[in-house]
This record gives sequence, structure tokens and C-alpha cells, in this order.
Amino acid sequence: MQMIIIWFIGGLTAYLLGSIPFGFLIARARGKDIRTLGSGNIGATNVFRSIGKKEGVLTFVLDVGKGLAGVLLVPSLAAALTSISFEGMSFPLFCGAMTIVGHNWSCYLGFKGGKGIATSAGLLIGLAPASVGIAFLVWVLIFLLTRYVSVASIVACLTLAVVVWFLYPEGEGIWFPVVLNLLAMLGIWKHRGNLARLRAGTESRFEFGRGTKKRGTN
Repeated sequence: MQMIIIWFIGGLTAYLLGSIPFGFLIARARGKDIRTLGSGNIGATNVFRSIGKKEGVLTFVLDVGKGLAGVLLVPSLAAALTSISFEGMSFPLFCGAMTIVGHNWSCYLGFKGGKGIATSAGLLIGLAPASVGIAFLVWVLIFLLTRYVSVASIVACLTLAVVVWFLYPEGEGIWFPVVLNLLAMLGIWKHRGNLARLRAGTESRFEFGRGTKKRGTN
């Protein structure tokens, strides 16, 4: 019973942490509502495009930090407060996943939020750095080739779903790559609007030094 309570409190704490809408708060500090600008997403990409480069980078760093704190800070606090040693990665992964849930469905924004890519990266840095390193390299390559952040993110999610089966931590069961595959599929599903815009030819394309442009325009 005690462990159930600890998992509940840990998961709730991680969810509330993940729910902090840094992109929204940073834009609000500039007197703007990010939900009414660009794609309407609260994530770093839309902040970068709609508010500014510094604000976008800050949003990205803070969103990554949420995922990293979910897998490192929350379990450490739980262990310190309860004097219980958590073996394996099941509890950290659960807490990290709850930060992603919080980011995607923030209780502070009417259970709406971002896509969770940066927060997922923070989780992976803490638990599966080799896998996220490969996925990041793929993201950079696809982004440079296509200049679509959404396409790069989707391909990176697919890459992660494959490589994690070969690089997941020794001693963890098959549940570990299965859960990460589910999180990767969640990331792809959150991009369904981008996929629709890609098919329609209206997805924003990044232009270095000039912001973004629509596909098919000069």
C-alpha cells in the first residue's frame, strides 16, 4: 500500500511539474498569448517563430529540463523523503512519462498543451542517452534536408522506436523499450495536425535567417 501511495504522489508531482507551460509563460511575459500565434502550440518551435529566437531556445531548454527532472529529481526526492531505495528504472520512467503527459495535457491550460518532443528528450537524456543521441542526429539530418521541424521530429520518433530495442539499459526487461515505443507513438500522434498540413502543402518550413515559409512558396 505504501508503494502505491509513493507511486501516486510521485506521478502526480511529475505531472504537475510537466504541466508548467513554459512557452505560454515566456510569451505572456512578452505580452502575447502563444496560443493565438502561429500554429497555436505552446512548444519551443512556435515560440521561436512567433516570439523570438532567445525565447524559443529558453522554452526548449526548460521543456527538456522538465523531462530530465521527472526521471532524476522526482525519484530522488521520493527516495529521500521515504528512505526507500528504488531499484531499476520503472519508477523514474513512470515519473518521466507523467511529465510528458503534463506537458501535452496541462492542467493549467484546460488540459491542452504541446507535443512533448523536448520533454521526451529530457526523459531520454536521463534514461537512454545513447538512443536519444542517435535520434537527435537523425533529427538534425532530416531537418537540414527538409527544413521541416515536424518531419524531423516524426522521423526522430520512429528512429527512437527502433534503436531503443538495441540500446536499452542492461538488466531492464522488455517493458522498457515497449514503454518508450508507446511514448514515441504518442509524439507522432501529437503531430497529426502537421501531417495534415504537409499533405495540404501548408506546413511552415524553416528558412535560415528569414523565419519560415509555406511549402511550395518562394
